[in-house]
Amino acid sequence: MKAFLKLAAVAAAVGAAAVPAHAAEYSWKPDKPVSIIVPWAAGGSTDQATRVVAAELEKALGQPFVIINQPGASGSIGTTTAMRAPLDGFTWAAGAVGDLGSYGVLGMVETKAEDWNLFFSVANVSVLGANMDTPYKTAKDAIAAMKAKPGKVSVATAGQISSGHNAIELVAKAAHVTYKHVTYDGGNPAVIATVAGETELTTQLAVEQVEMIRAKRLRPLAAISDQPLEIEGFGTVPPVTKDLPNLKTATNYFGIWIPKGAPKNVVETMQAVWRDKIATSAAVKTYAANRGALFTPIAGDEAQQKARPIIASNSWALFDAGKAKVSPDTLGITRQ
Repeated sequence: MKAFLKLAAVAAAVGAAAVPAHAAEYSWKPDKPVSIIVPWAAGGSTDQATRVVAAELEKALGQPFVIINQPGASGSIGTTTAMRAPLDGFTWAAGAVGDLGSYGVLGMVETKAEDWNLFFSVANVSVLGANMDTPYKTAKDAIAAMKAKPGKVSVATAGQISSGHNAIELVAKAAHVTYKHVTYDGGNPAVIATVAGETELTTQLAVEQVEMIRAKRLRPLAAISDQPLEIEGFGTVPPVTKDLPNLKTATNYFGIWIPKGAPKNVVETMQAVWRDKIATSAAVKTYAANRGALFTPIAGDEAQQKARPIIASNSWALFDAGKAKVSPDTLGITRQ
C-alpha cells in the first residue's frame, strides 16, 4: 500500500533512561522565566508549535517559558537577538531548521545549525494552496498559469528562506517557471492574505493552512512532498511529484534552539526533558495530529544529522535561483 504522510503522530525512538519525578531531579533548576524568541508573527507554524512545547516545559521545570514574537527580515532579526543575548541559558530561539541553516547563505546572519543545540518537536510539510476564486484545481493548472504569465502569478510566503518561500522555489526550479513573490511577516498573515484574495497562491505549511482548508476557504492543490498528505476533515492532498516527478523534497523540522556556549547543565537538562517529557507528550502529539504536522521529538547529534538534507536543499535552491550571497559549499553545505 502506498505510504501516506499522516496527521497521526509518529514518535521517534527515545532512550530508556529513568524519568525524573519532578523538576528537582534535573541538574538545572531555572530560578526565573526562560524567554523563547519566535522570529515570526503570532499564529504561524513556529509560534503554534513553540507555545505547545513551552507549556510542557513549564510543567517539567516549574518556571514560565515566555514566548516573545519578534518578526522581521525572514526570521533573522529574532534569531540575531537570541544570538546576542547573554549565554546564561535563559534566552533561546525557535524556528524551522531549514531556515536556520540558510541564513549564512543569504548573508543575513553569520550562523549555522552547528552553532546551536537543536531540539525538534514536529516536522511540517508545505502545501500549494489556492484562493477559492482562482481557476486552479490542480498544481498542474497553477504551473501552466506561471508558464503562460511569467512573473505574474502571485504567491504569498512568510519571506525569504521561510518554508513557504523554499517550497515555491523548489516548484519553480523543477517546473522552469517564475512567479510574483509577495512576502508577509509570518505564515499566518501569508495564508490570510491568500484567503482574502491579495494573492492567488500560498505555499505555507499545512499547519498554517489546515483550518482554512477544512472550512473550504482555501483549495489545496498539492503537498510539496513525494507522498500524499491526509488531512482530517478534508481528505487527501496529492503530492506535487505527481506533476513534477523530478522535484526533490526534504523534511523540515521545527523546534527550539539553545546557543552553543550556554551552561552545560542547561543543555543536559533539556536533553533529559526532551527524552522524558516531550517525546511522550500527549499535547504535542495531539497538536501534530490535528494540525497537519508529524511528531518528531529529536535532539542532540541525531537532530544535527536530520537537519542536513533540508539545509542543503534550501541553501542550494537559493543559490541556483541567484538569491544567495554566499556559495553553500564555502559554508560546508554540500549538495545532496
